[in-house]
Amino acid sequence: MKSVISFSKFFFPAAVISIILILAGIVGFIFYEQRGEGGFNLGVDFQAGFIQEIQFAPTALSLSYSGPGNVSVSFDRNNLYIIVSGSGVEGVTHPFPYGTYQTIGELTAELRRKVEGIQVRVAAAESTRSQWLIQSAQGNPQLGSEPFVIHYLAPDAEAIPIEEVRSALLPLGEVSVQILGNPGERHFMIRIQDSEFEEAGAIPSERIIEILETRFGTGGVAIIRADYVGSRFSKNLTDQAGILLALTLILILIYASIRFKPQFALGAVLAIAHDALVMVAFITWTRMEFNTTTIAAILTILGYSINDTIVIFDRIRETRRIYPDDAFVNILDRALTETLGRTIITTATTMLAVLSLFVFTTGSMKDFALALLVGMVSGVYSTVFIASGFVNYWDAQAKKRAKKKLVGVPAVVAVSKA
Repeated sequence: MKSVISFSKFFFPAAVISIILILAGIVGFIFYEQRGEGGFNLGVDFQAGFIQEIQFAPTALSLSYSGPGNVSVSFDRNNLYIIVSGSGVEGVTHPFPYGTYQTIGELTAELRRKVEGIQVRVAAAESTRSQWLIQSAQGNPQLGSEPFVIHYLAPDAEAIPIEEVRSALLPLGEVSVQILGNPGERHFMIRIQDSEFEEAGAIPSERIIEILETRFGTGGVAIIRADYVGSRFSKNLTDQAGILLALTLILILIYASIRFKPQFALGAVLAIAHDALVMVAFITWTRMEFNTTTIAAILTILGYSINDTIVIFDRIRETRRIYPDDAFVNILDRALTETLGRTIITTATTMLAVLSLFVFTTGSMKDFALALLVGMVSGVYSTVFIASGFVNYWDAQAKKRAKKKLVGVPAVVAVSKA
């Protein structure tokens, strides 16, 4: 017979650990709030203002075009593409693999040879590696008379201290600057609140680039991303996110109450509320950007956690029917033991897929995958120890109340006879 693991012994220690983690999240929120950084590192979705990701990378080359039709530029990890289209020309895509044209000199020579009407101005050394090229969001990839600038970043480039970036942007008022990735990547996120726009007038991304290039050199800043969100939109989004999370908890409570007893429903809601608070604590202390992607990760984990909880509650109900005379705590241990293999296999295989997202992606998708990894661990933990522990506590308290009633009945009868 398969041995039964005494999960119930860890219900109380697990509750203590959970309380510590949640309190740590509250402390972190208050700590960063008092430092003036905001409890959450709010993304531009939830904070009215302008956000821009930049990378300090020198100009490699610039492209312009004066031939027939339309010509545009696109990139992927290993290739540069020139797409020719429009009336009067034959539509064609010219790929330029970095593995074949390993230096900028080789790449530009092939560009001039293959694409008639293209003008290339090289700003970097011709021996610069093509794999170091970086596409900027600045400018139109549809080539014309206006040059389209392509930057590059060498792996051994010297890191730029974040304090220097903040110092350079002081003329813009209160500006938040955050480093992204490794310091050697020289990748920063700049956020300006809506109030700063009102005081200094509309500040376009070109204004930020102008200030940075004055300090760090002309043509040395690439725009990776630029967004602006109005105050009305950010407020509506914040309200909708709160309503969405509240509705999720209410609907799960109703569903679990219909399918199980009320104590099981409360245990399920307590478990997913625990997962949400643990993820919030993690996001607060790691300063991960809190945006719509983060909300999607939290809702995904809530769905994942409740699914695991329902499976275990089903097994508890079945086990209770099979062993009606057994103590409820033993039924819990037996049900959790029987579903342990399924829980481990399901979680491990799902985490492998999410881990691949974390390893092979960047930006918000990488944060999304990291939040899912933390949430999956928390989801399994809360299902086994928090939801089941609460149901066990409820059952124990119900038995105590029933026992007190039974003890009090003879005394009442004896008094009445006297």
